[in-house]
Amino acid sequence: MATLTVWKFDTAEGARKALALLESLAKQELITIQDAAYVYWEDGAKRPKTKEVGRFTGAGALGGAFWGLLFGLLFLVPLLGAAVGAGIGAAAGSLAKVGIDDDFVRRVREKVSPGTSALFVLSTGAVVDRVLAEFRGTGAELISTNLSGDQEELLREAFVDTSGR
Repeated sequence: MATLTVWKFDTAEGARKALALLESLAKQELITIQDAAYVYWEDGAKRPKTKEVGRFTGAGALGGAFWGLLFGLLFLVPLLGAAVGAGIGAAAGSLAKVGIDDDFVRRVREKVSPGTSALFVLSTGAVVDRVLAEFRGTGAELISTNLSGDQEELLREAFVDTSGR
């Protein structure tokens, strides 16, 4: 089963920079990337910009239509109003089956704000402990995943802020 994981970074360029690490992990066969995209929100901008990462596109790739729907749901629907929102809402209903529900949307909207970025990764076959070890130094914060409860808890514990904030 593929896993959709969302990581937030405290800088607008953090998600883009993390792509090099993701590529390295894929080359080491520690994770298979089916697809990836990121959002970056520069300080002072009204809304974030999005970028689909085409170099990971493979047989399991979600494609531009998925990322467009997801990012529209996350960042444009609140701005466009109820009429457009209702139309997108019908299409988004199927996303809830893979963990992209109202709670997911709320968490991403709360976390991704001006001056931050987020990396969205669809993957399979991750060697979780090795991937965690490599990602620890990036400052990434796990926003969401559809991993099993035990795996998600492992990820959250690995990224707990120990500074007391």
